[in-house]
Amino acid sequence: MRVALLSDIHGNDVAFRAVLADIKRQRVDRIVCLGDVATLGPTPRQTVEMLAELNCLCIMGNHDAFLLEPARVKAYTRAVPVLDAIDWCKKQLSKESLDWLSSFKPVARLSLGSNGTMLLYHGSPRSNVEDILPTTTAEQLDILLGGQRATVMAGGHTHVQMLRQHQGSLLLNVGSVGQPFKEYAAGRRPTILAHAEYAVVEEEAGVISVDLRRVPVDRRALQDSVAKTENPLREWLIQQYA
Repeated sequence: MRVALLSDIHGNDVAFRAVLADIKRQRVDRIVCLGDVATLGPTPRQTVEMLAELNCLCIMGNHDAFLLEPARVKAYTRAVPVLDAIDWCKKQLSKESLDWLSSFKPVARLSLGSNGTMLLYHGSPRSNVEDILPTTTAEQLDILLGGQRATVMAGGHTHVQMLRQHQGSLLLNVGSVGQPFKEYAAGRRPTILAHAEYAVVEEEAGVISVDLRRVPVDRRALQDSVAKTENPLREWLIQQYA
């Protein structure tokens, strides 16, 4: 069984297309999206439509929730450019798209072969705004995981790929399709890397493997995509893709 896990597309259809092309070559059995689909990037409408066509399991990210419950945004950030970008994104989406986003699940558990399981979330199993990092202590991890265990436990949110072992479980961050970060931002302005990220989890004859994948993205196409929009983050994104 092979499962492609992707997260944090953030309205970047150029990077999303590159990842989907790579996923097709991997011959996976299913795709799961771990949230943060539309906001911050240049093409929220196209990105939502592409994901909806996959008809895959989707987890509710914090930015998905921000589009549905605007009051939650200012409890998370006071950065005016980000607030303006989220507001701009919402205006690009139809009521049907927003209704579809509301169908996302907070957490999901899947079978992985005959004996394995996967626990899927955005930030942590208990909250889509919590960060799980390579430096998170084992004691703090126990709190963030809320007592839940699975063979593979996978999320996104930090935009930084990670694979670590915790009490026998593989703890995975699949990174970001649309805005992979050079380092953990912790609220600071990030540097976006020149590729797209996702992961493939495989079970074969009881053996579990995780492949953290990085896919090249056409930076000129990214710049052109951003330049055509009125996204409030337009100038910053163009600089990032230079």
